[in-house]
Amino acid sequence: MSDEAEIKDAPRSSFLDEKAFKSRTVLVFGTVNDRMAADVSSKLIALAAESKEPITMLVSSPGGHVESGDVIHDMTKFIETPVNMIGTGWVGSAAVSLFLAVPKERRFCLANTRFLIHQPSGGFGGQASDIAIQAREIVKIRQRIAALIARESGQTLEKVSEDIDRDYWMTAQEAVDYGLVSKIIEKQSEAK
Repeated sequence: MSDEAEIKDAPRSSFLDEKAFKSRTVLVFGTVNDRMAADVSSKLIALAAESKEPITMLVSSPGGHVESGDVIHDMTKFIETPVNMIGTGWVGSAAVSLFLAVPKERRFCLANTRFLIHQPSGGFGGQASDIAIQAREIVKIRQRIAALIARESGQTLEKVSEDIDRDYWMTAQEAVDYGLVSKIIEKQSEAK
C-alpha cells in the first residue's frame, strides 16, 4: 500500500475504531502478537475505566504467540468489567486460550465459526543445551494449555491432552458439545 493510500485510509480507520470503542466492542482479528496484546489490553483497561457495562470481544484469529495470548487472557480476567467473547471465522491455537478467559456462560460463537486446539509448536535453534531448555519449556506450556482447556471445557485432562496431540478442529456445534462455547448465536442481542 502506498503512503498516500495509508493516509487516505487513516481517518476512516480512526472513525471505525471510535465507533467500535463507543459500542464497547474490542476486535481481536489476525495473528496474536505483542502489538495486538498491547492494543487489546489498553482498550480493555480504558473501557473498564469508563463503565462497568459489559464489553464485547469479537475473536477471529488463527492464534499466534502463546504469551501474547496469555496477556489478553489475563487482562480480560484482570479488569472488573464483564466481557462477552464471540467467536467468528475461526478461533485457533493461542486465540482459544484468550477466548477461554471468561466464564462459559459468556462464551458465544456465530454459526460458521471453527475452533482449533493443538499443542504449541516452536522453532528451536542454537546449542544443544539451549534446545533442551526450550523443549522443556514447550512441554510446560503444553501442560498448562491442556489444563486450561480441561478446566474451562469440563473435559478430562487426559482427553484434552490426547486431543491436542494433533490439530483438533471443531465446528461451532462441536465446540458447544466440547464445552468451549455456551451457545451459538445469530444476533448481537443474543449475547446478553
